[in-house]
Amino acid sequence: MTEKRVLVTGATGKVGQTFIRRILASDDHRGYSVRALCHNRMLDPGDRLEVVQGAIQERGTAVAAVEGVTHVLHLATVKETPDDAIDVAVKGLNWLVDACRANPLHERFILIGGDAGVGHCVVPHATAVTEAMGHSAYPGVYALTKVLEEVLLEQSYVQYDFEGTCLRAPWIMEKDDLRFSTSFGEDVFGGIRWRDYVGAESADAFVAQGAAALMYDADDRPVRRNFVHVEDLVSAIMIALEHPAARQQTFNIAMDEPVDYGVVGELLGRRGVPTVPVKTEFVSNWLDNTKAKFLLGWRPEYDLERLVDEAWSYDRSPDDPRRVWYPG
Repeated sequence: MTEKRVLVTGATGKVGQTFIRRILASDDHRGYSVRALCHNRMLDPGDRLEVVQGAIQERGTAVAAVEGVTHVLHLATVKETPDDAIDVAVKGLNWLVDACRANPLHERFILIGGDAGVGHCVVPHATAVTEAMGHSAYPGVYALTKVLEEVLLEQSYVQYDFEGTCLRAPWIMEKDDLRFSTSFGEDVFGGIRWRDYVGAESADAFVAQGAAALMYDADDRPVRRNFVHVEDLVSAIMIALEHPAARQQTFNIAMDEPVDYGVVGELLGRRGVPTVPVKTEFVSNWLDNTKAKFLLGWRPEYDLERLVDEAWSYDRSPDDPRRVWYPG
């Protein structure tokens, strides 16, 4: 295999670290090396792993990072931080694409997008959400950046016949993420603070019981919300690196079915975990992954039962603390 080098932005996040681990261990990718672009946090360099530091919104950083690479995996993002959002999502991505266009070695740019750009669980859709549907960002700067990123990449295809792919992912799960996303405590993982819905006194009582919050909509129906496990997303990335059908395409990379919180309650009941339905303003949506399965041959390995089993069985070690590095 001809030697190839992948630039990974946002390399210290869950997707970046999982991708780097897997591609460096893959027999099918022995000709690949990795350049990890880190910002706030750093990785340790190693065999076939180069580590550089910088911010992609600075053009010089982007140009230097792209030099000598054949592929770019763009993971760097910000959430509800307006001071940085446009600089990272628009300027940073634009500098990277420009640098790739000037790079004679460039083979493919892979953007990891997000279902925030098509409404997440905020904007209702009458049918399953496919890649052919228009963008529908909800209020807030993060959802806007997901739309802008996809549009910028798509226009690079139109203007310059650029070699790129967008893998659009919903909420990315690993380890005990799902379990802590249902916590009534201050240790809740994600943007929904359940104690704000039920009140501090009730929340503390639910924490003492070990109860999990279940998301319901305004009509008291369990919400169906889209997720993907990090290992399934990384499998899609590794396919998309070279698959000819990925060229200039957008793919929804999600579980075969969204997580149904009513079924979550049933699965937790079997484990003896008490649950509490919580009425919210959120709605059900279904991110259709048929295109990725048809064109790329990708298949997710995680279904809801496996996701729940692993999340409620996982024992986090003291040297692996949960830390949120950005708000939102």
